[in-house]
Amino acid sequence: LRRYERPVWSLVCRILGRAGRHGVAQDVAQDALLGVLRGLPRYDLDHRATLTTWVLTIAARTAISELRRGRGDAAPLTECDLVALERPDAALERERLGAAITEAVEHLSPEIRAAFVLRAFHELSYEEIAAILELDLGTVKSRLWRARAALQRRLSEVHRDR
Repeated sequence: LRRYERPVWSLVCRILGRAGRHGVAQDVAQDALLGVLRGLPRYDLDHRATLTTWVLTIAARTAISELRRGRGDAAPLTECDLVALERPDAALERERLGAAITEAVEHLSPEIRAAFVLRAFHELSYEEIAAILELDLGTVKSRLWRARAALQRRLSEVHRDR
């Protein structure tokens, strides 16, 4: 579990986005790791999926289920966020771009977001993503295309607004 704690946490946070604040992401990551523990006796060593893929499958599904429940609320800007917005330097520009990307990812549907996060942040192959999300390879490619197109649209709007 220690080996997979960070990848599970990272995946859950990225799928939940702002909805993951206020401890929800921590709870979901713990639920996912508990699911791994409970399912470990049923894990088939001869299974096509690697153990990493299997663990991330459980984490992704747990996070998607949480998003569908819609319990997490976006947190308001903190005082630190407001101070950062007033800093006119290159670091601020990177922070703004990062925030714009995060916001754009959060506007993706849970299913499209999960595929995008698994590819962009966890660098999984299309085949691994298909196995994790139990989708056809063509569906994974389609979702990733839609994710990239949506992100490109949203980020071009941010760029225009400057």
